[in-house]
Amino acid sequence: MNPCVQSFHDPATFTFSYVVYDQDGGHAAIIDPVLDFDAVAARTTTASADRLLAFVRDHQLSVDWILETHAHADHLTAAAYLKAATGAKVAIGRGICRVQAHFKAVFGLEADFPVDGSQFDQLFDDGDVFNIGALSVRVMATPGHTDDSLTYLIGDAAFVGDTVFAPETGTARADFPGGDARTLYQSIQRLLELPPATRLYLCHDYPPPERAAHAITSVDAQRNQNVHLANGTVEDDYVALRSARDATLSVPKLLYAALQVNIRAGELPPPDASGVRYLRFPLNQIGSSD
Repeated sequence: MNPCVQSFHDPATFTFSYVVYDQDGGHAAIIDPVLDFDAVAARTTTASADRLLAFVRDHQLSVDWILETHAHADHLTAAAYLKAATGAKVAIGRGICRVQAHFKAVFGLEADFPVDGSQFDQLFDDGDVFNIGALSVRVMATPGHTDDSLTYLIGDAAFVGDTVFAPETGTARADFPGGDARTLYQSIQRLLELPPATRLYLCHDYPPPERAAHAITSVDAQRNQNVHLANGTVEDDYVALRSARDATLSVPKLLYAALQVNIRAGELPPPDASGVRYLRFPLNQIGSSD
C-alpha cells in the first residue's frame, strides 16, 4: 500500500517535515518535525509543529509514530512537543547511542545523562519492519552522514533524511563525528537500487534563486543528474570529491543548540535550581581555527 504524504517546508532551516498516513481518519507518522528556535533571543516556539498538528486534526488522524531520520545538526526537533500532544512513540536509529556518547563529552553534559538511547521510545536497526495503520514500513540504515542515519521505506516512498539532496545540490556532508564518505557512498548505492518509480522525500532542499524548494526527487534523477553521482561516479572518486567539499563547509549555525536538544529526543536540557534551562557552548572544540 502506498502512503498519503503531506510535506511542510520550514524556510528558516531549509527543512521538510512530513505527515505520512494511510487514509483520512486513519493512522499517521510525523517525520523530522521542526521546533522553531530564535538563536538571538534564545527562545523556542512551536508554529511549525502546530501546522503539523492542525493537519492531523483536519484529517482526523491518529499519530502512532514520530520518526527521526537522524539527530539533526541544523534544526531542533519538535518530537517531544508532538509526543506530548499526540501520545505517539518517538523513534530513531540505534546509532544514536554513539552520537550521544560523543556529544555528551563535547558538551560536558550532566553525569547521569544516559547514552543508551533510552530518551527515545524505539531504536531501529537495519531491516526492522513496523506499521503505520495499514502501511508497512521497512527501515534501511543509511549511515555515512551520521552514525544513526536511517531511510524509512513506505510503499513507493522513501524518506531519506540528509543522505541525498536535490540533484543539482548533491549529497550530504560526511565530516561530522561518526560520518564517513565511503560509508555514505555505500548507503547511497542502496538507495539507487530501489525501484525507479520510488519517490525520494528529502529532509532539506537548498534551491537556487530561480526555483522553489522541492520535497521530492527520484531514483533516476539521482542516478543520472546528481552532481556528485552522475555518470557512474566510482567510490574512490566520490570519497575524494566529498572530502574536498567538506573541507570548505562551515559549521551549521544551529549545531550547538540542535544537538543538545535532538540527542534528548526533543526535550530541552534540565533546569537548574532556579528553573531556567541552559544550552552549553564549548569554546574552540568544533570547526577549524583558521
